[in-house]
Amino acid sequence: MNEAVVSVYEDAPLWRRLLNFPLIAMVIAVALFILASFVAQEVGKLLPPMPTNVAAVAKAVIAIALELGVYKFVVIRLGDRPRDDLKIEGASTGVAKGLLIGCLLFSALVGIASLAGAYRIVGAGDTSELVKDLAGMAIASAFMEELLFRGILFRWIEAFGGSWAALAVTSALFGLGHLPNPNATWVSSLAITVEAGIMLGGAYMLTRSLWLAMGLHAAWNFTQGFVFGVPVSGENVHGLVQAKLSGPVLLSGGAFGLEASIIAVLLCVPVGVAMIVLAVRRGRVVDPWWSGRR
Repeated sequence: MNEAVVSVYEDAPLWRRLLNFPLIAMVIAVALFILASFVAQEVGKLLPPMPTNVAAVAKAVIAIALELGVYKFVVIRLGDRPRDDLKIEGASTGVAKGLLIGCLLFSALVGIASLAGAYRIVGAGDTSELVKDLAGMAIASAFMEELLFRGILFRWIEAFGGSWAALAVTSALFGLGHLPNPNATWVSSLAITVEAGIMLGGAYMLTRSLWLAMGLHAAWNFTQGFVFGVPVSGENVHGLVQAKLSGPVLLSGGAFGLEASIIAVLLCVPVGVAMIVLAVRRGRVVDPWWSGRR
């Protein structure tokens, strides 16, 4: 991407230019993200006793509100080219497209897994904690993870090393970030790296906004767990149906869920590549910091 925007700090003193160097700005942003997460957890502990679903919604709202506040008031002002990747303009369209893509993708994944004998419904589900799981594992999880991995890490790794370095590094970090999850393996983390890292990174590269990636991420989690009863990144959830995964781990993903299957990889990678190709054609690829693009 040929950046025509002139740095607002071009004539700034040395300390300010150092502070806004891409990797230093990234460290500051990550620290602020972690601080906001910690404060949200502590505030959540102070909530009065309330029903599980209500408490989950309240904690999700607190976490999102704090992270959004830190992002809007501080993070978007960091770096030598400040920008906002969560603009209100186009938010509804971006989220809607993401929700549609996420739902269709995982529905197709389940359909293929069913035909392959890796997925079948064995009974009715339990929706008693549907709101809790929706608020925490779908909405809040998608918002927080996309803000960190694409809104902060991708943004400044790209500003320093270019788009391809940012895509590779954030995809790997995203996969490794799921390694501590229940039932996770190196294979499941590799699958997350390839399928989700490329697809969500591609969504960000194409739109230069977080809304599409957030909508896609939330819909993917919601559809797999709360519609089809599949573990969400290794964690069991209460869905509309009870489902059983069986057969070769290569097809079922094992206890981690269908995200770790070869079916998910073969389904999602082409979608991610298509978005990256569109981003390239539209001139939205950033060169490394040292290439003289400035």
